[in-house]
Amino acid sequence: MAVKKVAVIGAGASGLTSIKSCIDEGLEPICYEKSEDIGGLWRYNTTVCSIKKSENFSTTGQWIIITEKEGKQDTSIFDAVMMCTGHHTFPNLPLSSFPGIEKFKGQYMHSRDYKAPDDFRNKRVVVIGIGNSGGDIAVELSRTAQQVYLSTRRGAWITNRVSSNGYPVDIAKLSRFISLMQKILPSFMVNYVAEKDVNSRFNHSNYGLLPRHRYNSQHPTINDDLPNRIISGYVQIRSNVKEFTDNGVVFEDGTMEKNIDAVVFATGYKFSFPFCEVINVRSNKISLYKYMFPYHLEKLTLAVVGLIQPLGAIMPISELQSRLATRVFKGLVQLPDQQSMVIDIVRKKDKLDIRYVESQRHTVQVDYVAYMDELATLAGVKPNLVELFITDPRLGFQVLFGPCTPYQYRLTGPGKWVGAREAILTQWKRIIKPTKTRVLQNETAETSITMLKVFAVLIILTALYLYL
Repeated sequence: MAVKKVAVIGAGASGLTSIKSCIDEGLEPICYEKSEDIGGLWRYNTTVCSIKKSENFSTTGQWIIITEKEGKQDTSIFDAVMMCTGHHTFPNLPLSSFPGIEKFKGQYMHSRDYKAPDDFRNKRVVVIGIGNSGGDIAVELSRTAQQVYLSTRRGAWITNRVSSNGYPVDIAKLSRFISLMQKILPSFMVNYVAEKDVNSRFNHSNYGLLPRHRYNSQHPTINDDLPNRIISGYVQIRSNVKEFTDNGVVFEDGTMEKNIDAVVFATGYKFSFPFCEVINVRSNKISLYKYMFPYHLEKLTLAVVGLIQPLGAIMPISELQSRLATRVFKGLVQLPDQQSMVIDIVRKKDKLDIRYVESQRHTVQVDYVAYMDELATLAGVKPNLVELFITDPRLGFQVLFGPCTPYQYRLTGPGKWVGAREAILTQWKRIIKPTKTRVLQNETAETSITMLKVFAVLIILTALYLYL
């Protein structure tokens, strides 16, 4: 079969892994990036004027792409397209929701335009929004600004980047076993355990952060330093902004702060694809099969990669998405019929509506392990736990209880890697190695015999559940 040309739109994290997946499958990728270097979101993405179906799309599945560089336009034909521009595309700056902003004499900006804290030295700053960006900016500003006020509509649950035993939170918490328990246990119990865990570090009510919703009803804010800056007084938590004055801010709880020098709107992003005629977005809502494929196309030769908000790392998801997409392009993976895809899309939307508070950030939300397994099932690379426990118990133990790292999707099927097993068995040591800069003579073992016995019981119970 002739090598197919694939247009990769964007050279960020998702674009780079899409390029690699194309090469792995013998496809010819051509990447379009506005800047002269890689970087994606951090370098302000891609100048693509339009992506349209070719005249004979129903038979060829080809696309006509018009790009622009240095004022000159170019037209090319591609056999497939991978859209890798992500969901942090267009800053959401809802100024109409903040009465009086037009008379505010201080500086204001979206978090995307914030670069460094030096320009805010000795100033009084309000940060609006308590997502990851808002939390990080508030913490950083608090080290140079005179005072930082962090405004939030509904509060937030704050979790650490550094988790159990000092491991990264996604390594410590994102395992198949934990994912399985979250499915089995009732939601109130899952929320209770999670809330008890995050409150054990600091009581969210005492810090003015306690939200009205349960833990799993919103994307948590990951920030190790925020409670430290609050207890030190450098960051003060405030309610939602009611209105602006010429030099200050009035909050919904009646409090007011005068002499405000600057406001940073960490109010998220809107995503859209104005240059692509076949992808429609309304209020950050989009209908894509597995958040990837426009179900209505006659030929599935366009895939969106990285348009997800995961409870976990996005890079491994983008990799698995791109692996699946390239195999769909080559005809090696057949997706379900249009009706089945629509049913899947509607079912996912309904689940999101039930679980999460209404917010534009929750329209493409996914659970890391569950979503990875969905993609892996389609791509034929999902590990078989029952088979692993029978043929390689040691590996099966790590696949079930250890972190769900991308190695697991290289154990079998297309793209199988001979080093995957060893990588899984040794990943704990390699993850923590950079912190072990001082040699200890009395280093303790990672796992006690008691814990091994507990895990053994859990394995038996889990195996029984899988068989039933």
